[in-house]
Amino acid sequence: MIALIQIVSMLVNVLVMLIIIQFIIGLLFSFNVINRSNEFMVQVYNSINALLDPVLAPIRRLMPNTGAFDFSPLVLILLLNAVLIILRNLAV
Repeated sequence: MIALIQIVSMLVNVLVMLIIIQFIIGLLFSFNVINRSNEFMVQVYNSINALLDPVLAPIRRLMPNTGAFDFSPLVLILLLNAVLIILRNLAV
């Protein structure tokens, strides 16, 4: 059971890192620190979006429209951490 929790924890950490990287690259694009003509960064951003969109889309549908701010990554991080807490408490 502990090995399963460690594997889930590792996957959650990878997802959280991808969410943070997506957020940072989006900010860099928004503030023109990185130009959208940089094809490598656009491909990295699109790849991360392709991985995260299936997970974030249901959360976006449930949440109210907040305009320019997308809180679905924050909600996903909180949900993933809640799942980890529940799994760790069940293992004890």
